Order: sequence, then structure tokens, then C-alpha cells
Amino acid sequence: MSNCAVILAGGEGKRMKSNKPKTLSPVLGKPMLLWVISAVRGAGIDDLCVVKGFKKEDVEEFLSTLDFNVESVFQAERLGTGHAVMMAKEFLKAHDGNVVILNGDAPFMTAETIKNSLEQHTKSGCAATVISARVDDPHGYGRIVRDTDGSLKAIVEHKDADEETLKIDEVNSGGYWFDCQKLLSVLDRIKSDNAAGEYYLPDAIELLLKDGQKVGAYTAECSDAVLGANDPAQLEELNQIAVKKGYECK
Repeated sequence: MSNCAVILAGGEGKRMKSNKPKTLSPVLGKPMLLWVISAVRGAGIDDLCVVKGFKKEDVEEFLSTLDFNVESVFQAERLGTGHAVMMAKEFLKAHDGNVVILNGDAPFMTAETIKNSLEQHTKSGCAATVISARVDDPHGYGRIVRDTDGSLKAIVEHKDADEETLKIDEVNSGGYWFDCQKLLSVLDRIKSDNAAGEYYLPDAIELLLKDGQKVGAYTAECSDAVLGANDPAQLEELNQIAVKKGYECK
């Protein structure tokens, strides 16, 4: 059984006011994408696929500087996270183990969290495991709704949440473990019948639950796992957090 990783790095990040892909924006002088790749490899996963999009040649150039091989696929149209993973379908088909899917602009997702969430995922025999975090201010995040046995009941987006659900402080980090074959069984069933006309990866979780599959949630050791940057101010904040907490891109 071979485990692998798919890292989503297709975003333009218009609000970054930069002419390069968002995931190449630096935290402590190193691209956010490198932080994520390093965490994945630190967790013992060497089989990686990066989904590139905006200015793909910049991502390709960055990957060519690494002293290890990373596959990449191209998402010509950015039609959501589910669509990005669809671009990596052939990569997924070549694996019979589990895949961790991560955002390339979440630099504080750690090797420890990736490793520990995989352990829970495999021990519990789940088709998927959402990597979650408890945060002081959950506003804007999808909430993790658990069943009485602790398994995942639903991911409810902030805009769809009722008053009770909005009180939940456990949120979706945007990172997931999937059994590769189980993910492939629902990937093509994700629909784009929403206001944005996009394909969202959390819909794969909903489809697995509807199929009667068991889905879990692993709470990250630190809430910083959910942090990303959409503009220069947020990027500066990530840099300040990294300095304050002594984070390193290993």
C-alpha cells in the first residue's frame, strides 16, 4: 500500500498584489508551497503531486530547483478544490493506499499533524478523515459537526450554519486524508450546481457519508494549521507568527 499527497497550488491570489502564484509567496524567505511539501516529506510521504494553475511555469521552475522529484498536473480553469483534485485523477489511480490533500498556502500544517491524522485514519478504517482545528474565532470557516460516537456527521459552511452550529469552534482546515479508491468512487459525482459554478472537495465527504462510508475528523495539535494568506497583510501576519513561535521550514 502506497500513501501519497496532492497539494493544491493553482491559485492566483489576486489580492496578494503580486505577479506570481499565491503559493510561491514567502514566509521567512521560503515559498509557502515549500513549507507544505517539507511537512509532507517530514511525515514520511515522498510521492507528491502538485496541482498548478495560474502562471504554471513559475511553479514548474520552483519544483525544478528541488533535489527530489515532485509530479505536477495542470488545472487550466480554476473551478474549485474538487476540480483541482480531478486533474490529479491519473496520479490517484496509480495508488492503492491513502492520499493526503492539502492547500499549498497553509504553511503551518505540520509533519506531526499529517502523521498523526494518518494514524487515526487508518486505525479507524475511515474512507476519509478531515483535518480540523479548534480556533478562537471560527467566523468564515466550515464547522465540523460530529456524531455522538465522535465520527464526522457533516461539514457545514459558515453561510449555511444555523445558530447552534455557529457556536462550534472546531473548523475544517482544508486538509483531508482519503482512501484513494474511495475518493475516486465519488470524485466524478461532485457537481457544480452552486452560485459559483465550482466543484468543491468537501462535497466528496458528503457523498461518502451518503454512501454509508465512515468519515472521521482529526483535530490538529495547533490551530495555526488552518492559517493561510489572501493578501499582503495576512502574509505579513504569517511571517510574524513564524518568527514569534519559532516555526521553521525544514
